[in-house]
Amino acid sequence: MLLWVGLGNPEPAMARQRHNIGFLALDTIAIRYGFAPWRQRFRGLVSEGTVGGERILALKPQTYMNASGESVQAAAAFYKLPAGAITAFHDELDLAPGKVRVKRGGGAAGHNGLRSMDRALGTPDYWRVRLGIGHPGEKDRVLGYVLGDFAKADRDWLIPLLDAVAEAAPLLAAGRTEDFMSKVALLTQAAA
Repeated sequence: MLLWVGLGNPEPAMARQRHNIGFLALDTIAIRYGFAPWRQRFRGLVSEGTVGGERILALKPQTYMNASGESVQAAAAFYKLPAGAITAFHDELDLAPGKVRVKRGGGAAGHNGLRSMDRALGTPDYWRVRLGIGHPGEKDRVLGYVLGDFAKADRDWLIPLLDAVAEAAPLLAAGRTEDFMSKVALLTQAAA
């Protein structure tokens, strides 16, 4: 079993914020592969399904971004999953909008959801699917930017990105991260 975690904030008014792109990615994957309905568990919403022959537990922590790790740790402990079986889908300021990078481990780079996961899991050695949202240009504008809603014009890259991530998800489930990134890039270029 793999644990795929979407990072975001639970309030309905926050659903379209840039910080919630991790939730949006998991929702798109769950719809594409016919996952079970979302239900409350581990201080989050969980849904189970199969992607590329791999059993996936999708988790959207409902603890708010800063405490996401509590939900992730509870699910990982229950299923006795090592850090390498966990993948976090999250917003990434340092990537252009619509770009995707996958890496294992590393620092939190100021991302409070990742910081919380590092603390709760006791290691940063889990996978990260970094979903580019771009940078507002000035450090003092970052908080308002990530907590701001996607602009209408963002739909031009956001919807193709989410669709591409879902389409390429079997490669991610198989551990073929380079192929996953290549396929997402190819599909998003074709949509542009």
